[in-house]
Amino acid sequence: METTRKHKVPEMEGLQARWYAKNRGTEPQLARYRRLAAEVTAGLADGAEILEVAPGPGFFAVELAKRGFRVTGLDISHTMVEIARENAAGLEIDFRQGDITHAPFAAESFDFLICQAAFKNFRQPVTALNEMHRVLRPGGFAVIQDLNHEATSADIGREVAGMNVGAVSGFTVRQTLAWLRRRAFTREQFEALAAESAFGACSVTTDGIGLEVRLTR
Repeated sequence: METTRKHKVPEMEGLQARWYAKNRGTEPQLARYRRLAAEVTAGLADGAEILEVAPGPGFFAVELAKRGFRVTGLDISHTMVEIARENAAGLEIDFRQGDITHAPFAAESFDFLICQAAFKNFRQPVTALNEMHRVLRPGGFAVIQDLNHEATSADIGREVAGMNVGAVSGFTVRQTLAWLRRRAFTREQFEALAAESAFGACSVTTDGIGLEVRLTR
């Protein structure tokens, strides 16, 4: 039986969500989303169906949709869903409010799933992985990108410097990342979670403050 993580991070709503969205919408960040969209979808068939879990302000989902994919976003924050819909005006992206541990989708609905900067906050990580597995089609795969628990303060400093958010916001972002790092998983912990889930296994790579997990259905 899965152990529920005790300390839940409050969902971002209202002004906090809009502050986060503003800091994620700088040009360096948007350029990063464009590069990443090209990288993670390499080899996907035209028109493939993608689920982004916790899309936040929706910037990455927008880049996926611009590349011709059919995109759905599922976020637990009501405010983030509103912001994402605003940012995706003119594009056919289905942003929904909901919880990945009870995903409101039929089995085998998606070809690809991505979750960025949110997995460390899930209270039931194995249940979340099992739901990701359920909604993927056979042969589909998931990519989870998040903080690495073993990232150093220097790693965080370099990451924030590249965001171009200014001195005051930069300080706040550094403090926030340092706090969130305490909740993040190590490579070994992710491997253990995947082994316990329906996926059975995963591959993990680390780079700077980040950790990327790939899981195949």
